Amino acid sequence: MKNIEKLIEISGLLDNLLKVGGERTVLQNKVLLFCSIYQSLPFGVIIDKLGIKKTNFALMIAELEKEGNVVIKQSNIDRRCKLVQLTEKGQKELEKFTQEVEKAVGNTSLEVDKAIDTLNTFLNKII
Repeated sequence: MKNIEKLIEISGLLDNLLKVGGERTVLQNKVLLFCSIYQSLPFGVIIDKLGIKKTNFALMIAELEKEGNVVIKQSNIDRRCKLVQLTEKGQKELEKFTQEVEKAVGNTSLEVDKAIDTLNTFLNKII
C-alpha cells in the first residue's frame, strides 16, 4: 500500500509542477509536446498515449486549433485518419511552457536526473 500512496503523491506533485503558466491545461501541453516530438501524429495515437476519451480529446484539440497552436489535416495515405501538426505558434507556446517548468525545477543534480530516469524506466515497463 505504501507504493500506491507514493505514486499518487508523485502524480499530484507532477500535476502541480506542470501547471506553471496556468492558462493551458497539463493535457493540452502534453498534446503540444507529443506533436513536437512525433511529427504529424494520428488522433488515435495521441488518444492512446494520453488515455483519454475521444470526446474529451476532440474538444481539447478543437480549442488548440482555434488558438492556432495545431493544424488538423487528413492523412495522404488513409483519408479516414486525421493528423495533428504543431504550428509555429504552438511551438512557441510549448517553448514558453518548457522554460517555465525548467525555471520552476531549476538545475537538478546528477542524482535527481538518475532518479527521474529510473522512475521513467520502471513506469514504462509496468504500464
